[in-house]
Formats: sequence, structure tokens, C-alpha cells
Amino acid sequence: MQVNQEDRIAPQEKSANTNTLAIVAVAVAAIIAGGAYYYFQAGEPEPVPQPLEIADIIEKPLVTVADIPEPVIEEIVETEVIEVEPQVQVEPLPTLSNSDGYVHKKTVEIADGMKIEPLLVEKDLVRHFVVFVDNLAQGELARKVSPLKAPDRIFTVSDITNKTYLNPDSYHRYDLYANFVANLDEQQLAATYKELTPLLGEAFQELGYGEMSFNQRLLQAIDIMLAAPVIEQPIELDGVSVNYQFVDPQLEALPNAQKLLVRMGPENTKKVKAALRKLKKYLAG
Repeated sequence: MQVNQEDRIAPQEKSANTNTLAIVAVAVAAIIAGGAYYYFQAGEPEPVPQPLEIADIIEKPLVTVADIPEPVIEEIVETEVIEVEPQVQVEPLPTLSNSDGYVHKKTVEIADGMKIEPLLVEKDLVRHFVVFVDNLAQGELARKVSPLKAPDRIFTVSDITNKTYLNPDSYHRYDLYANFVANLDEQQLAATYKELTPLLGEAFQELGYGEMSFNQRLLQAIDIMLAAPVIEQPIELDGVSVNYQFVDPQLEALPNAQKLLVRMGPENTKKVKAALRKLKKYLAG
């Protein structure tokens, strides 16, 4: 797959079925990109030296030089002990065009038992991911290049006193994704990011940004998502079926990327934003 320029900015989409797993891709990327972060455990405190006790001096007869036996001098040969660290077998990195199986396996490994495997696209995973992040950094959602598949639960609304509201039950469509992001192991992700950085960088270079790095673009995407509001109150909608719009003009004016977080519901939004906020400082460091 070669990246087309038309993939870099997706058209305005108002579908309630926007690929909701796409935001998880960015959250995962943010956590993976915290590769500069490591846990350091403090060592054991050094023991405090105890005060010496002075023993009672017992008077003894003086010992003459003749009474002192000649010391036996033993030759001590010092040997240097060299510790040899075991060699770590590193799986060779595939080419970008042949990386799907490798990246798929790495993603499943960092999921640590969570059912993420059926949600991954099967082809051009790295390129899809990078182009999606590039679009997200501009506030847009590029569904056709999302590295993850959409949830299969149906979006629902509630009609109350002649008004239509987003049904809070629809928020649960995103529970698996938000929990997945919240429970990822940072150390394992750091190691995975280190391995995948060359592939991510190569795919990003195909977009023609010159001196900008993928990490810099990812930071911009994170800032877009962190700017999304957390809406606790019921959200009124206007329209029919897939063309639902927010009645609140401020919500409707949000970038599509931020609207996605709003549709995830307040609790899931908080989980995703907490992970992004926590790890942004390591990316920027």
C-alpha cells in the first residue's frame, strides 16, 4: 500500500458509526511511544553503623619480642571474575511491506490476554496506523485507514418528551477499548515501541513531512484528543439515523476526532485522557 494524498485528510463525517476503535489506536500509540519512560526502584537503604563498644581493659603481663612468633606470610593470588551477560535473541525486524505478521503478533502480546486480535486489520497495519494518526493530528477521522475495526454493537438513541438524546447505553460500546488502554503495561509497550520505531518512522516519511518525526505528529494528535470536553449531562441530538448531529452548537463544532471521544461517554473519555495525559510528558521529554 502506498499512501495517497487523499488519505491524509478525511472529509467531514457525521455518521454515528464512525470507526470508534480508531481512538484506541492513538491511545495505544501514545502509551507505546512512552518508550523513554522506565521504572526505577530504589535500592535497599544502607545499614546505619552502630557505635563501637569499648571493652574493659584487663592488665596482662608484658609480652617480649622473643615471645612473639614469626608471622607466616601466605601469597595471595587475586583472580578477576568476569561476568558474562546472556545473549538476548532479538527477532530481526521485517521490511515495512512485510511487517503485518510481525506487528500483529507484537500487538497481541502487549494486549496481555485482552481480546484485541479480532479487531486488528489484516493488511498494511503500520501504514494504516501512521496515516490515521496524521489525520487525527488535524482533527479528522480517516475511517478507511483505521488500523482497527469498528465495534459491532448498535448505536442507539432515546426519545424523551419529543426530544432525542444519545442513549447512555451506547457508551458501553467502547468499554472494552477504554479498559484496554487503561490496563496496558507500560514497560512492555516501551520495549515494543523501541522495536517498531524504524517501521513507524519509515511509514511516516512516506507522507512527505520532511524534518518532522512521527513522535512529533503523535504529540499533536494527543493534544487534539486531550482538548475534547468531558460531557456528564445528557446529550441532545438532532437529525435522523446516521445523520444525527449534536444540538449544542459548541459540540457540533468540535473536530470529528473530539466528537468521537464525546460519543464514548464521560467515564471512558476520562480513562483514555488519563492515559494520554500521563504519557504525554514522556513523549515531550
